[in-house]
Amino acid sequence: MPTCQNCHKKWNWKQTFKKSFTLGGEMTCPYCEEKQYLTARMRKRSTIIPFIITSLIMLGNLFFGPSYVFVFALLGLFPLFFGIYPFFVELSNREESLW
Repeated sequence: MPTCQNCHKKWNWKQTFKKSFTLGGEMTCPYCEEKQYLTARMRKRSTIIPFIITSLIMLGNLFFGPSYVFVFALLGLFPLFFGIYPFFVELSNREESLW
């Protein structure tokens, strides 16, 4: 679970999950109300992993033909990803550049 870089309090799963859906990449700490930002490493991971999951399922459809197995795999993997995502969130006091 992420830890606020200002007050050093650990967020719980529910707080992290709710804050993950904010636009703009900034999250407000539920304890000290200071702005926190996802680290550049975390932002890269959060875009690459769903892309890889979707690509693998589409490649499976391409090589083995359309199947309900791949549809159910997609429907099962995305909720799994969103369920474990809060455990890997890393925060920073300032917004970091991706480059």
